[in-house]
Amino acid sequence: MIDVNSSLPMIRDSRDMEDQCDAATEKELNGLVKVRQDAWSHEDDLLLAETVLRHIREGSTQLNAFEEVGDKLNRTSAACGFRWNAEVRMKYDSAIDLAKRQRKEKKRAIAKQAQKPRNPVISLPPSYEEYIEPQEQSTLIIEEAAPTITMDMVIQYLHEIKKDYYASNQSKVSLESAHKENTLLREEISKLEKQLSQTETQLATIQEDYQAFIQIMDRARKMTVLDDHGTMKAPTFRMDKNGNLQQLAQGSN
Repeated sequence: MIDVNSSLPMIRDSRDMEDQCDAATEKELNGLVKVRQDAWSHEDDLLLAETVLRHIREGSTQLNAFEEVGDKLNRTSAACGFRWNAEVRMKYDSAIDLAKRQRKEKKRAIAKQAQKPRNPVISLPPSYEEYIEPQEQSTLIIEEAAPTITMDMVIQYLHEIKKDYYASNQSKVSLESAHKENTLLREEISKLEKQLSQTETQLATIQEDYQAFIQIMDRARKMTVLDDHGTMKAPTFRMDKNGNLQQLAQGSN
């Protein structure tokens, strides 16, 4: 018969071991999927982009947008600016251009309304806040108009210089190769022209020799005589020192 009281401690120990294993497994899983607390999420990037685009449309500066996002996300404006320039800005180039066009159209509309004739009204002296607002607006416009040079722009500029340098070196090598090939072709043409001149000289000499040979054969034919029996006897010739043929008398050795 099984003693229940003696088996209870064993059951409790086994349950404790199972709880410890479950806790260790959950801890390992949490360690694997642990995310940095200061990491930027997709929602954070979307909030940053929407805020910056809104400030651009309204004629404000990106610095004000970074400060607004920093207050909402509990981050510094410098961290928001770095995130915008390093990761988010390149994804919204077309949206930035559209926001700038909307800002220009808004300024033009305001300028047209300002040019319209207005009925004379009695204006009260401006308060301090109303007087300081145009100055702040002009300062914001100046800050927005000033170009900002980022590290990405510098790196892109250096890459373009590097490409131009390699392209110029490649063009220089191609030009030198073309010059060398041109020099070799000129030397080959000069050799062929010399060979052609020599061939023409040899051909002229052969033609002169051929004409001389024809003349000799013609003279030999004319000096041929017939004997009394009507048979043709070939005369005997000899060549003198000058290369001329002389007919020997018949019967002489």
